[in-house]
Formats: sequence, C-alpha cells, structure tokens
Amino acid sequence: MYNEPIFLQPVFQERIWGGQKLKTEFNYEIPFEQTGEAWVISAHPNGPSVIQNGPLQGKTLEDAWKEHGELFNKKPGNDGDYPLLVKILDANDELSVQVHPDDTYAQKVEGVPYGKTECWYVLSAEEGAELILGHHARTREELENMMDDGEWDKLLKREKVSAGDFVYVPSGTIHAIGKGIVILETQQSSDITYRVYDYDRTDAVGNKRELHLERAKEVSTVPHQPAETDQQVVTTDGLTSKKLVEENYFTVYHWELNGKATLTLENDFLQVSVIEGKAEITVSDKTFPITKGTNFLIPQGVKEYQITGNAKFIVSHT
Repeated sequence: MYNEPIFLQPVFQERIWGGQKLKTEFNYEIPFEQTGEAWVISAHPNGPSVIQNGPLQGKTLEDAWKEHGELFNKKPGNDGDYPLLVKILDANDELSVQVHPDDTYAQKVEGVPYGKTECWYVLSAEEGAELILGHHARTREELENMMDDGEWDKLLKREKVSAGDFVYVPSGTIHAIGKGIVILETQQSSDITYRVYDYDRTDAVGNKRELHLERAKEVSTVPHQPAETDQQVVTTDGLTSKKLVEENYFTVYHWELNGKATLTLENDFLQVSVIEGKAEITVSDKTFPITKGTNFLIPQGVKEYQITGNAKFIVSHT
C-alpha cells in the first residue's frame, strides 16, 4: 500500500513548564505560549499524529495501526495498541518529579495496556542543567518516610547533562527533566504519570497540581538501580549508527549521515526523527526532502531506501 515513508504532523501539548523552543529550534508552528511537548510520532488517543502524505493522508497513525496492520507487519489477531510514542520536550522550567508504573501495574490498576519505560536523548541543555534520576533511599520504608516528610533534597539524585547525552529510564525510576533542557523522548505508548513533587507550584488560577504519592510509593524501584546500556557503533557507507539502547520495549539508535547510504528495512517498521541538518530519502523513484523537525515512519512495504545529505537522526523500533 505504501511504498514510501509515512510523514507525520506533530501534536502539541501545553504544559506549565513549557516554552517557545519547539518554535525557535524546530520551526514548528506552536499553538501555546507554554508549549511543553510535541508528540511527533504518536498513535495515543490523547494526541495521535496525522499522516501528511499518500493514500492515508488526513488519517491518524492510530487509524493506520487499527485499519492497515500490514504497514507495521502486524500479526493476525494482534488487537493491541500501537506500542511506541516519540516526543520532543522543551523544559523551560523544572518538570515535576515523577515515576511511571510497569505494564502489570498499569493494566491492573489503570486499565491501560502499557506502563511507561522511556529514554531521553538530550538535544540541547543550558550550562549547568540537571536531571533528577533516582533516589538515595535504601528501603521502601525509608523512601516513604522521606516522601511524607518532604525531604526532597536529601532523597533525590541529581546529575548534570549536556547536548548528546543519553538517559535510559525504566519504569519505577523516580525522575525529572530540569530547566533549560530540550530532549527527544522515546517511550512506550502510555500517558500514565504519578507526580511525586511539583515544587509547590500553582497554575493560572492558583491551584496546585495533583500529587499521586500513594501510587508512586507502590511502583518506585527501591533501592534505585542505575540503568546500564551496551552501546555499539557501526559505520556503513556514509552512515554511522550508534545503538543507544536495546530493551524489551524498544531499540533506539543515533544516526549520523555524511553522504549517502543505502539501507534495507530489517524490522516490522522504523520510526525516524531528524534532529539536525537536512537530507533526502529516496524510495524507488520517489525522493522526499527531510530536515530538522521532520518525523516519519518507514513502513513494511518499503524494502530498500537511500538517504543522502548531512543530518542526524534518532531512530527506533520495537
């Protein structure tokens, strides 16, 4: 059905901590003064991407997944939801400290198919920018007591980041993206967040955002277990591919293109986000320009394709 890439329109989300960098750095036409997230590859009902080209133009990625499973090599009888979600986040202020459940808890307690394991590629970071990643509690009792007493400085682990850093965040990891950081996030297709601490902020009408401490206590990993990834680099023709993480839910790569590369689709489908530069992708006799901020899928119908130019990408598949 599709012998070409499937290009997708981002869906924007207003956030109390958002800013304008999705416009200034990616040239997106953002709808909010505080635009925090662009859901750039999404079939989630809270923000499904719209297809921009081909026979399904105007349909959502969610529609395509449900009605045209052959594009994703979807197995007969697979009625599950599209598995992944890719976002770009502009943290113009601190994000809340939060934690996400695993699949089992999400299915049992929330009635949704996926928990949330995620990973972040840092696109830009102001000098001195920090993440919160993990905690210092040694037992669940200690974690609960420190949460109840508001001992956040003592509890939370912080680490500095800069552009090009990669962070893997399994479900159960207490975390937060700090002020002045723009990231590309690849995650399970889930919108379940348990907010642990929000710096006592209030919204436009003076209300504090809801916290979810009891569920956060239940799903947090104790003690914190730093995630390790086995990163590998392969260069073929003009393309250098660095595997950032390979886990149960997704495999994520950083691609750097300098010249031309001919590639074959070896997975059910491929998600591609251009994070720097410009290039062209050619399938059969069709050539499409791609530039920073372009997001697309390589569907099952594409067996071989060429990319030409000078650009960087974050690429993922299940």
